[in-house]
Amino acid sequence: MSPSSSSAPYVVRVADDLTDREACFAVRKEVFVVEQQVPEELEYDAYDAGAVHVLAVGEDGRPLGAGRLLHGEAAAGRTGGEPGVGALGRLAVVKAARGLGVGIALVRGIEDAARARGLTAVDLHAQTHAVGFYERLGYVAYGPEFPDAGIPHRAMRRVL
Repeated sequence: MSPSSSSAPYVVRVADDLTDREACFAVRKEVFVVEQQVPEELEYDAYDAGAVHVLAVGEDGRPLGAGRLLHGEAAAGRTGGEPGVGALGRLAVVKAARGLGVGIALVRGIEDAARARGLTAVDLHAQTHAVGFYERLGYVAYGPEFPDAGIPHRAMRRVL
């Protein structure tokens, strides 16, 4: 998995080893816990253990962004229990890397991981300020706005 432009100063990959997973958690802490002030006990959950984590890393090896894919039973609470639908979540890009296409590359990397696991659609819960970003990537909002960790969200889905 790499960004669509071969000149991009980062790569996106599935975080298969402990070092990569720790880098994903560090990005999430920087963005969600420190920047957005989400309580740490809400940011990390039991689903992290079985999730597919995806990491964006700069040329210098610095983590730039992260996201995760829940599938199977773990995704059921976010997808209405529909088989074949995964749940994209915890998408975060560090402030210094915003505007470089890292978020798009992470979403596409998570979608690739979903396809590799036989999933046919991906749901997500987008912070309302990010709905337009996901719409540009083919996601469609459904249902009413709802709070998550005190932040307004909308459910969205993209058929793969």
